[in-house]
Amino acid sequence: MRVCILFFEGQNKNKRMRDIVRSLGKGIEKQGHQVDIINAQDSEDKKLFFYEYICVGTVKNNFFTSKIPEKIKTVFSSAGSVSGKRSYAFVLKEGIRSQKALSLLMRTMEQQGMFLKRSDIVKTTAEAEYIGKKLHIAR
Repeated sequence: MRVCILFFEGQNKNKRMRDIVRSLGKGIEKQGHQVDIINAQDSEDKKLFFYEYICVGTVKNNFFTSKIPEKIKTVFSSAGSVSGKRSYAFVLKEGIRSQKALSLLMRTMEQQGMFLKRSDIVKTTAEAEYIGKKLHIAR
């Protein structure tokens, strides 16, 4: 299956987020799936409709808030039809209110019609790789 990991690293170009995304992708590839990693900061009008499973991850805007980047909505609006796509949502564990940020991301994805299979607050690269191995991507 074709799997997309779409991530938003925020204004500070979070290196930890890139490492976690690579580890998640490695875990998914171990299941035998083809993984494309897309940095949403660089590619605003990337089409997602041909992926069978979409992983979306983000960092919060800052340490104390639960707000997620507004660019998420912009990217989804130009991504093509993602309605009905099975998906996974994750937020990088940083500061406080990570659960609220995850809820905001999930709500944004569901408003696009995506079908969330799982969601997590991810702390480490090892945890991300483990999650990638255990995601139920195949139908």
